[in-house]
Amino acid sequence: MMMQGRQLAMALTLLHLLLWHESLTIEVPQDPKILADLRQPPTITKESVKDYIVDPRDNIIIECEAKGNPVPMFTWRRNGKFFNIGKDPRVTMRKRSGTLEIGFRNGGRPEDYEGEYQCFAGNDHGLAMSNKILLRVSKAPLWPKEVLEPVVVTEGSSLVLPCNPPPGLPPPFTFWMSSWMIPIRQDKRVSKGLNGDLYFSNVMAQDAQNDYSCNARFLFTHTIQQKNPFTLQVLTNNNDTSDNDSDPYGGRKIAESTPTFLSPLGSESAKMVLRDEQLLLECIAAGLPTPEVKWFKKGGDLPGRKVKFENYNKTIKISNVSEEDAGEYVCMANNHLGSIRHSIFVQIKAAPYWLDKPTNLVLAPEENGRLVCRANGNPKPSIQWLVNSLPINSSLPDPSRQMMGDTIIFRSVQMGSSAVYQCNASNQHGYLLANAFVSVIDMRPRMLGPKNQLIKVIENNRTFLDCPFFGSPFPELRWFRNGQGSGLDGGHYRAYINGTLEIKRARAEDQGTYTCVASSILGMAENQVRLEVKEPSRIVRAPEHHSAIRGSTVRFDCKVKFDHSLPVTVTWTKDDNPIHLGWRLRKDEESLTIPNINEGDEGIYTCTVKTEIDQDSASARLTVLEEASLNSSVSSALPPGRPDPPMDLELSDPAARSVCLTWIPGDDHRSPVKEFLVQFEEDRWEPGRWQDLATYPGDLNSVILQLAPFVNYQFRVIAINAVGHSEASHPSPKYHTSSAAPDVIPRGLRGWGSEKNNMEITWEPLLDLEKNGPNLHYCVWWRQKDSDGEWNNVTIIGTKHVVQNTETYVPYEIKIQARNDLGAGPQSNVVIGYSGEDKPTSAPTELRVSKVDTTKANIQWKPVNQISLRGEFKEYRLYYWRKSSHVPGLVFRKENKTKGFYTTVAEPSTILSELVPFSQYKMFMVVANNRYEGPPSKTVEFSTKEGVPDAPSFFRIKRRGLDSIHLEWDKPLEPNGLLIGYKLKYQIANGSRQGQPRVETFLPNVTDFTLRLPDRSTRYNFYLSALTQMGAGEVVAEESPFFANEVELTDLSWASDFTVTPPPLAPLPPITAAPTAINTSTSTTTTITMSVKTTTSTTIETTEAGPATPPPVLVINKNIDKNVLVVPGEEIWNVTVEHNSNYINVGWRHSFLPNSSEFVLEFTLDSNNTLKTVPVTQQPPISVKDLIPGAKYHLRVYSHEHGNVTSKSVIFETKAAYIDQVDIATQGWFIGLMCAIALIILILLIVCFIKRSRGGKYPVRDKKDLPLDAVDHKDPNGSFDYHSDEDNKPLQGSQTSLEGNVKESDDSLVDYGEGGDGQFNEDGSFIGQYTVKKDKDETEGNESSEATSPVNAIYSLA
Repeated sequence: MMMQGRQLAMALTLLHLLLWHESLTIEVPQDPKILADLRQPPTITKESVKDYIVDPRDNIIIECEAKGNPVPMFTWRRNGKFFNIGKDPRVTMRKRSGTLEIGFRNGGRPEDYEGEYQCFAGNDHGLAMSNKILLRVSKAPLWPKEVLEPVVVTEGSSLVLPCNPPPGLPPPFTFWMSSWMIPIRQDKRVSKGLNGDLYFSNVMAQDAQNDYSCNARFLFTHTIQQKNPFTLQVLTNNNDTSDNDSDPYGGRKIAESTPTFLSPLGSESAKMVLRDEQLLLECIAAGLPTPEVKWFKKGGDLPGRKVKFENYNKTIKISNVSEEDAGEYVCMANNHLGSIRHSIFVQIKAAPYWLDKPTNLVLAPEENGRLVCRANGNPKPSIQWLVNSLPINSSLPDPSRQMMGDTIIFRSVQMGSSAVYQCNASNQHGYLLANAFVSVIDMRPRMLGPKNQLIKVIENNRTFLDCPFFGSPFPELRWFRNGQGSGLDGGHYRAYINGTLEIKRARAEDQGTYTCVASSILGMAENQVRLEVKEPSRIVRAPEHHSAIRGSTVRFDCKVKFDHSLPVTVTWTKDDNPIHLGWRLRKDEESLTIPNINEGDEGIYTCTVKTEIDQDSASARLTVLEEASLNSSVSSALPPGRPDPPMDLELSDPAARSVCLTWIPGDDHRSPVKEFLVQFEEDRWEPGRWQDLATYPGDLNSVILQLAPFVNYQFRVIAINAVGHSEASHPSPKYHTSSAAPDVIPRGLRGWGSEKNNMEITWEPLLDLEKNGPNLHYCVWWRQKDSDGEWNNVTIIGTKHVVQNTETYVPYEIKIQARNDLGAGPQSNVVIGYSGEDKPTSAPTELRVSKVDTTKANIQWKPVNQISLRGEFKEYRLYYWRKSSHVPGLVFRKENKTKGFYTTVAEPSTILSELVPFSQYKMFMVVANNRYEGPPSKTVEFSTKEGVPDAPSFFRIKRRGLDSIHLEWDKPLEPNGLLIGYKLKYQIANGSRQGQPRVETFLPNVTDFTLRLPDRSTRYNFYLSALTQMGAGEVVAEESPFFANEVELTDLSWASDFTVTPPPLAPLPPITAAPTAINTSTSTTTTITMSVKTTTSTTIETTEAGPATPPPVLVINKNIDKNVLVVPGEEIWNVTVEHNSNYINVGWRHSFLPNSSEFVLEFTLDSNNTLKTVPVTQQPPISVKDLIPGAKYHLRVYSHEHGNVTSKSVIFETKAAYIDQVDIATQGWFIGLMCAIALIILILLIVCFIKRSRGGKYPVRDKKDLPLDAVDHKDPNGSFDYHSDEDNKPLQGSQTSLEGNVKESDDSLVDYGEGGDGQFNEDGSFIGQYTVKKDKDETEGNESSEATSPVNAIYSLA
């Protein structure tokens, strides 16, 4: 029964979590109209600090500001009771504010107003309250009057001079000075403690003086109080002296002593400090010689980044302490007589600090929300909730509110549930207070943007229509165009939740009025945005570069195309400066004319067309040449050339670091000199090497050169014009500058440790021209950071100094200075360097693995103590390797891998990816600084889950028969689990038509398959994948091979041999071009199709007769003219198409930079205007498949980034479907046809020979031994006949053998033909020319070979 109740409770809890829905808090826009109508509880915006100390000389101001609607009213409590401000004439409250002002002009004491204050701000919707402000008045009391007796001490003894400053508020800062206001010199022997006392580790004779005075400085009152001075008398043994001046004791024998502690006393003490505050630990020791003090921490190292050593190592300061800084700190004082230790046990406590601070919550009626208040501290703080400044348990109950520990959950809130909630987190070290209001509002939808806004955009650009709105509950927004249709979202529209509608590419048909409608249960609101789509402004004929003779006229063209509904301006600039048009410069709608040009007109001219929403510009250069030769035979100016070198270099006005250089320019050869380059050569560091010094404008020939000291200079000058550089001039006389001290700081100063106990200080040497004088050397200073000790220094010539015997990874301050025989240069800024690193001493702990899947694992560990790093933290380094596979017998290559993680969080974790599924792994982790790795953690093993397999190791078509295809494959190299089989999917794929897919599955030991083909022309696509329990793996595809008469076109280089001559810029007479034969060659092309069969090339020509200026003609030329003028701007032209049945090869030309633009091929089917686009990232030519055979298409190419840059449309038609040719000799119909023809021929032969045997005429002589008539006569029907008396007799000499063979007669047909080439005509008669054999042996017998031909057999039957 108890178990059933527990299960029921768990089910209800699960149901509660499933039904719980938390709404997102409403974001209130900062719109003045919304805020004016929105009712909200108060919020404290400004208040005084918790611990508030004031100056008694000023008025007291306690701040408290709040906002809300209605405006909040303010009240105060003092020491927990209501503070009636109206009854105290000294206290006033500022208007529309809660800030208190307490004045003392009419008397009164500020001390009377000390206490604890708290401000409350309330309106109809809630009450907010401030922190408790503890007000205290600053105090600066005087030292008590006292008579101080002289302090007498023996030389070598220790001494403490007490300060005991008066207790001030806040505590004063103390320091020791003499009566002459000279600070008491402090060092390792004499120093001031944290309590202000002056400590002498041992007293020397020179310490005797009568004015040791402790001073206290009070910060608030800016006053210094001085204590009566101490008189110190030192007793010395004057009888035992010597003349050793270096002995501080004057040769007196002073008894040495072992170290003892002056502060703190005893062998151990304790210290407590709060988190994020500053920890100060002090150890001051007495002894002779003066003891050295060293610090360390038990169980670890000192926090290197946070710890600072002060007061000559007697004090350590750790800023922003945290829990890991707690522990036992040990200070050790030692000299050569012995050592002593003191342990300080440090505890770290913490006042409350926020983990999750509650924030304001704005909800609509019936919505849900929550307030969370989480804090931490040491000890753990207690959480108390208040509502409107009252404990929540004693407030009025609210059915929509539920307390769950540190969280308040609100469900189905109602109007009137608004309130201000306070969260108080407190422990014995302090408290935190946070106000967070819950505001329940309902507001009809409102439009926040301007009404009926007009937006103009350029065609094909992405456009955003904004419709800001607000309402509670949050309204639903929908867009409509021209007041029709359903909401716009999808296609090339995209609606955002903030009310913005995106049009991915604005087209002319997108123009219209768009209405956004925001609706909720409280109503609806709408706004309209009118969109106008404009044509882009473009320069269709851009200006061209001109080189013209001085005095001639130049015309720059600038023909523009723009949307005429927009106001447009066309402006010209020269070298980016506006052109002032006047009597000489003339501008019309399409050009700029400059008559009588001169050198001042030279420059870059830019034409800019601009509308209110876009602009376009194009530039061209004008170069002014000298006048043409006076020789009348020369009809044009000579081309410009390089200038002649300058001449007659002179030096004048010598100074320490400058000299004046003057020269005479050479001939500029019809191209003005733009600038002069001055070079120098010095013979001290790099003789013979000329270096650039400076460049100067071309209209100067005398300049002041800025030089470096200690250099023997020689100069030369080079002239530069638009054509190029001149030869260098002859060198000038030499000029030697005097020496000076360095004025450059060495660069690249750094300090780093090459060993654990050293620090290498390195820097870059000064350049030769920066040495400024002889004997350059460097002075380097260093000291341990924050030690306030004296600087160590060394002077060296090189660029490295090694500081030995340093502590491990300690910061040092470093600076450097360059010097020579003339003096010292400037000192560098202080640079922080570090001594060497050592091996970390700790390893990461609790290395573990969680959430392991097939290829990833979540790795977690405990970080090491920062002190144990003994260097700068670099990373946690994970070593892991694949130990084994759970697949039996799988062979794989074992490889150790490493992955680094940089993290400083308290509980680090990471994701280890790219693991092999179904495998066992091992790993361990180390921590690394910049030089070393620490010890390894414990080794952890884990296993990855089973996954889907890799692709089969190979998949191929081994052979193809006439009616079958044989497939072979092998198992995957990485099965990633236990293979359960293979899945083969295949489907018919002839051209663009694909059949229904079929699926075959096989056992894991099956690795081949034979597919029977329904007919020989059928082709298939095959897709094979391996299977595990987790599913199908990577798919590998194959395609049935081509027949022998199918070729794959991988060579389209002919496309690059064709070029398009763009339309001429000026009218040209008609040109008659002969047809050009198009030849194809081979090269590699980019294809996006499987194969290409026989190809044809399409040439598109447009001709028109009649007009004087013909339209542009697209001509495809085999030979490329390298000097064809390219129209400026971005263009696409010369679209060529090679088409087949279901694919095409497309080529085009463009003016984009390589790889700077992607292109889109747009196909429009002529029959139904179906649109198809193909994005292209490669350069043309491109092969595109899946087109309909025998269909007509319109094709254009445009830029993906600049949709308005497009080619002209091209029309082409694909070939009819290509049917694979097969071997007809094996077809049944062909065999039957051949048999029928043979039978007909046989019947005709039989009829022919029967007719011959009955006396019919036959054109062959029956008996060859009979003489012929002298003349052959011609029959009336036009045939020749050889007459003989024996014509009607049967052939003689023919007899049948016993074997059935017929012996050939003497007048065999072969004897009368030419080699037996006679053949049958369609009527069965022989054709050919027959002649009589005239060999003399013809009459000698009628022997012949045995006849074996079927003709002879038929003849014998006749």
